[in-house]
Amino acid sequence: MKDYFLNFFLLLLVLWLVSTPLWLVQLSADQHTAGAILMRILGIGYIFLVYPIFNFASDYLFLQGVRRENVDIKNILRGFDYYLNIILAYLLMTALIAIGFLALIIPGIIVACRLAFIPYLVMDKNMDAIAAVEESWRMTKGYGWTIFGMGIISFFIAIGGFLCLIIGIIPAAIWISASFATIYQTVLNQKEAEKERAVTSEPPPAEPLPEEPPQ
Repeated sequence: MKDYFLNFFLLLLVLWLVSTPLWLVQLSADQHTAGAILMRILGIGYIFLVYPIFNFASDYLFLQGVRRENVDIKNILRGFDYYLNIILAYLLMTALIAIGFLALIIPGIIVACRLAFIPYLVMDKNMDAIAAVEESWRMTKGYGWTIFGMGIISFFIAIGGFLCLIIGIIPAAIWISASFATIYQTVLNQKEAEKERAVTSEPPPAEPLPEEPPQ
C-alpha cells in the first residue's frame, strides 16, 4: 500500500467510474417506465458482458503490486485480450456460487471461497473457464478457512474505513484487494515449491539391464 498507493488509488477511481452504470440501474429499480426497463436490460448486459473485464484486470494489477512489478493502470484494458475466457469464467463462477447459496447458503459460502482464485488464474495463467474453476478448487484445498477468515476481516475493515469520515474506505479497499492477491501469490508459491520438491525427490530412472550375450 505504501509503495503503490497512488497507483492503487487511481485504479480504484477507474473501477468506481466503470461501475457507474450499476448504480444507475439500482436507481431505476423502482421505476416502471419504458426507459427504466431498457436501462435495467442494458445494465444486466453490462454486469455480465463488460464489468467483469475491468474487475478481473484490476485483480491482476493488485497481483502485480504484490509481486513488486510495474503497476501500469493502462493494463486495466488488458482484460479485453482475454475477453471470452473472462466472461465464461465469470458466468460459470456466478452460476456455481448461486447454486450453492440456493442450497441453504453454507454451500454457497464454501463454493465462493474455493473459487476465489479464478480471476487471478484467468489473467495470470491465461486459463479458460473450466480449467480456472478446477485449478482454483485444487489450489484452495486446505485454505478455505483462511479465505473465509479474510472475507470476515475484510467486512469489518470496510465498515471501519467507511466510519472514518467515509474517505477511509479508500485505504480499506486497497488493503482488502491487495490482501486477497497476497493470498493467491502465497498459495501459488507453496504449490510450486511442493511440485519442485516432488520432482527432486523422485528416484532416478533405473538403468536397463545389460543384454546377455547369445549362447
